[in-house]
Amino acid sequence: MTVPITPLRPEECRPEPHAGLGALETAKGNLPLESVDVTARLTGLVAGVEVVQTFRNPFDVSLEATYVFPLPPRAAVTAFRMEADDRVIDGVLKERGQARADYDRALAEGRRAAIAEEDRPDVFTIRVGNIVPRERVVVRLTMSQPLPYEDGAAEFRFPLVVAPRYIPGAPLSGPAAGDGVAPDTDAVPDASRISPPVLLPGFPSPVRLSLTTTVDSAGLGLREVRSSLHEVEREGDTITLRPGERLDRDFILRLAFDASSSLALVPDTLSGGVPDAPGGVPERVPGGPAGRGPRAGETTAGGEAGDASGTPEGTFVLTLLPPPEDTARSAPRDVVLLLDRSGSMTGWKMVAARRAAARIVDTLTRHDRFAVLSFDSVVERAFPGGLVEGTDRNRYRAVEHLARLGARGGTEMLAPLEEALRLLGERDDDLPGEPARDRVLVLVTDGQVGNEDEILERVGPRLGGTRVHTVGIDRAVNAGFLGRLALLGSGRCELVESEDRLDEAMEHIHRRIGSPLVTDVSVRAEDVDLVPGTVTHAGSLYPGVPLVVTGRYRGRTAGALTVHGRTADGRAWEERVEGRPARDGAARAVWARAHLRSLEDRYAVGDRSLEQQIIDISLRFGVLCRFTAFVAVDTHVTSEGAPEHRVLQPVEPPSGWEIPAAMPMMVAGAPMMARMASVTSSAEAAPGTAADAPIGAVSGAVAPSAPFAAAPPPPLAPAPGAPGGGARPSRGFSAGGFLSRRGSEPAALTDLDGVRPLLTEELTRLGQAESLPERERRRYLADLASRLRVVAQMVGSHPGLLALAADLDKAEWAESSLDDLWRRAVDLLTGLVGGSGRGEHGARHGEGEHGAGDGGGRHSSATERERRRPFWKRS
Repeated sequence: MTVPITPLRPEECRPEPHAGLGALETAKGNLPLESVDVTARLTGLVAGVEVVQTFRNPFDVSLEATYVFPLPPRAAVTAFRMEADDRVIDGVLKERGQARADYDRALAEGRRAAIAEEDRPDVFTIRVGNIVPRERVVVRLTMSQPLPYEDGAAEFRFPLVVAPRYIPGAPLSGPAAGDGVAPDTDAVPDASRISPPVLLPGFPSPVRLSLTTTVDSAGLGLREVRSSLHEVEREGDTITLRPGERLDRDFILRLAFDASSSLALVPDTLSGGVPDAPGGVPERVPGGPAGRGPRAGETTAGGEAGDASGTPEGTFVLTLLPPPEDTARSAPRDVVLLLDRSGSMTGWKMVAARRAAARIVDTLTRHDRFAVLSFDSVVERAFPGGLVEGTDRNRYRAVEHLARLGARGGTEMLAPLEEALRLLGERDDDLPGEPARDRVLVLVTDGQVGNEDEILERVGPRLGGTRVHTVGIDRAVNAGFLGRLALLGSGRCELVESEDRLDEAMEHIHRRIGSPLVTDVSVRAEDVDLVPGTVTHAGSLYPGVPLVVTGRYRGRTAGALTVHGRTADGRAWEERVEGRPARDGAARAVWARAHLRSLEDRYAVGDRSLEQQIIDISLRFGVLCRFTAFVAVDTHVTSEGAPEHRVLQPVEPPSGWEIPAAMPMMVAGAPMMARMASVTSSAEAAPGTAADAPIGAVSGAVAPSAPFAAAPPPPLAPAPGAPGGGARPSRGFSAGGFLSRRGSEPAALTDLDGVRPLLTEELTRLGQAESLPERERRRYLADLASRLRVVAQMVGSHPGLLALAADLDKAEWAESSLDDLWRRAVDLLTGLVGGSGRGEHGARHGEGEHGAGDGGGRHSSATERERRRPFWKRS
């Protein structure tokens, strides 16, 4: 008996040998993306990359093709070009809403157009519209990226597939933000933009992939080049991917060579900047000018490559190798291991994750305390209660617990992160004579979540004093999110694409769990004029990890930088590095992308006032960000109106994944837009909730964590959208995230009455610590500074707490007066604990002359209302 399963007649299609069940191939083909060609040139520790994507319209009507694809999270996209019908149209970088409006208008008028947008630091979308039947359109992206370097080796990692991500939250009503398979939710309001359909396993490779890398050691003494996941061929300095490879895993090259300390000074005229040039790039057609105009977005009104006075500018790159590793015993540690056991961790990733966690457990000593939490849709503990001592028995029990874990369920990451931070905040059983303990959180996951900004918003303000290390285990890891989380936690991000790589990566994590060699690192210029507000954060100096600081300078290309810091015993430390002129075409773009990423992280944590600044910097330096887009519009009319057919290009299933049966997948001949089969919640977003809020804003339906308690641990907060997950009153401060609002300060979570129990505890512990040795008292005050700063943010800002925290940051400096700082801390805390709840402000913070939450009519114009819409919905 034969049962037809497709409406196609046998003469219209033929089975593809060795293909998956239901996978068919038509005579024309039905997927628009024909090929992806990547060309990279590695020069020292910087990579310049061009990505060429070729689209073909196999249909008999005009087509709009959409492709969701990854790029390295630290890449700076600086150019975009469309080529079709012997015409070359260079893209122009514009504010995202304006770029979309230009693109939509061109399509409606029958003109060919293309647009490139960033949806995540490592997820991008290209749309090419009005491709006429049987026509090929080529789009080119140009970018630069730094190569991470440590322990004598650099790594070039180029992602090739956007892996499926877990999307939490309740579905939103209204039109979807994109055409993907996941519905938009209150936790991930743009989920439909980052969830392309997935091909069935076994489907024949629909896209031709080529990748060529040329390596220039730039005098660093290259010793070895290794490819981790792909078969390659090497001829001289050129490494080429063998034909037949698929876009289902990251491409990784590791280069072993020696580095040296240096200060490179790169004038804009040598790194792609064009001072005082008009903005915008006209289209280039055959017979046009041979030269290239200024790159799109390099300048805007009032934003030339030089400053307002016409003084030339440039970019500096400072690289400093750390001193030899300190052999002294590190301080005792409080460590929480957070292990992802969700369904996407199936297979080798779960095995590698268990091994990674077990390796960390084995490094603990009886002086340390630890906890092991595993999570999917729920959180499980290896031990009841809080932290336990690192005895042989407890370590053995933890390893046994890890060995029993298997992959299952969804990736609800926010609740376990908040629980881990709560455990690390419980210091009540510290003895007065015990030295200060290092607090460390290690997250082992593939990072495949869509609510990255919600997570950063909720946990970012609580990371003061806690080091966060992330271990990303996947062949297509969400490196952008894991890197940002590690950056906020002043920690390390290790990416593990195979079990062979695991031991090397975990060795790095082990060495970083201890205390840094040098803290309070700062840079002082000598005979070089640094531009204020442009120097990247120096952080601390750790064993085996070079310190890289970049920024902008103006004036002559000469001078030196002196790096200052404090050793573990509070003594001053410094090193002077002479500058030298350099020709590094990527330096300007790499700095701009890093600077934009830092601002975007602050935006995600809650500072919505940064949006215009981010746009201005993106346009000035011609670097794509989440608020801008490259758009290329042809002047010729190619069709009668908008495209008649639209296709979202499906992606490969990531290598090593076992796709769950419920995962939406694509087969040839099936509808190109597949939605989730069912939705369990009919909740609708009310006006003003996450449906209309910028990225990172959280709907009131998302439950905050339990209030602070020093006694028995409260139950975990329900997952977003779960029953009982409604917002709770903020009496006793909430450990949840900052509610977004416009302005320079974070919104208050509570008032001083709400944080008084915490301040009372801090005052009590301060009295108990008064008998500690001088060095321990100094360290205690330095730790107290970070906690007071968090409390100040919880009440929306408190000048007294912030000023005291700034001074306590210097408590470990040998020249600081310990007695004076101690007295000031006791006096201020005593005053706040016994105050009226209105503190030094006289009025509750956030209540201005218009009343709480009243914008005073400042945002009433149509332009501003459009600006306040989510940037992925602007038009």
